Amino acid sequence: MAKPGPGPMDLNVGARIRLRRKVLGITQSQLAEALDLTFQQVQKYERGVNRVSASVLVKIAKRLECPVSYLLGEEGGGEYEQIAPSVMVTPGAVELLEVYARIGDRRARAALLSVAKALACEGVAHQEDEVEAA
Repeated sequence: MAKPGPGPMDLNVGARIRLRRKVLGITQSQLAEALDLTFQQVQKYERGVNRVSASVLVKIAKRLECPVSYLLGEEGGGEYEQIAPSVMVTPGAVELLEVYARIGDRRARAALLSVAKALACEGVAHQEDEVEAA
């Protein structure tokens, strides 16, 4: 039996919409207004909660000045292009990347990266401890 919730394709399309919107500096409200939708609907598309119909996908691509194939993940093909949308949909990821890019000092960027890696490893270790305790 299939798991309830958004499928991988819905999540990927939503992540690509969000990423492209953020790159262009467009708010969810601005995109929604251009598409004659509510910002909540755009939010649901971006999270993959609601599937984007073909006609709406074409409108989104037009407003975001990209081909539909990009939003479907059929363009680019590089390893980064495939990973980035799924990572960028994580709350705070885009903001963290923007802040990271503004850090001028190479050593400060390296320090932040080390802290982030340590926190990620700590989170994995904590999850493993919870699994063992269960």
